[in-house]
Amino acid sequence: MNIGVDIEDPNVRAPALLIMGEKDYVFKFPGMDEYIRGGTVKNFVPDLEIVLIPDGTHFVQEQLPAEVNQLIVSFLDNHTN
Repeated sequence: MNIGVDIEDPNVRAPALLIMGEKDYVFKFPGMDEYIRGGTVKNFVPDLEIVLIPDGTHFVQEQLPAEVNQLIVSFLDNHTN
């Protein structure tokens, strides 16, 4: 994905967590399915953990707050010194 910005090193070098719903409408946009599900995004965020929640939509944090909170807490537990 090239948006015409000349950035010397666009990689994020910190652990990151992406939580999305499987039914998120963003997957309907051209290229987004491959970018996220196909892992292309990891070219820019190599240490990215992607979690797709089966029944979730774009507002997965509102639909399934306990599950999202647990994912965040677990991620933080795994990445704390």
